[in-house]
Amino acid sequence: QVHLVESGGGLVQPGGSLRLSCAASGSTGSIVSMGWYRQAPGKQREVVATKTNGGITYYADSVEGRFTISRDTAKNTVALQMNSLAPDDTAVYSCRLSTVRYDSWGQGTQVTVSS
Repeated sequence: QVHLVESGGGLVQPGGSLRLSCAASGSTGSIVSMGWYRQAPGKQREVVATKTNGGITYYADSVEGRFTISRDTAKNTVALQMNSLAPDDTAVYSCRLSTVRYDSWGQGTQVTVSS
């Protein structure tokens, strides 16, 4: 059983920054990648950024250049540094851990960008 715990969400003004963190505990097995997804009200969940154990990163076009994903493979953690936040970034952000056998999701953390 894998348990993911996210932290770092909150309310921030446009142009501000937030840092999200996610820590995995339990028997994770062989992790392939970890990443962040988000779901805004009335919209489908979308990928924000992912990073494989081999270091390959992916960013959604909407966050490229503003967000940075980082991982500590020894500690099974993943972080998302979010800069130049805009109201369109408002969503519930969830951490995802992927192995060859399963995916595991965190409970999500709310990020609200508003003045």
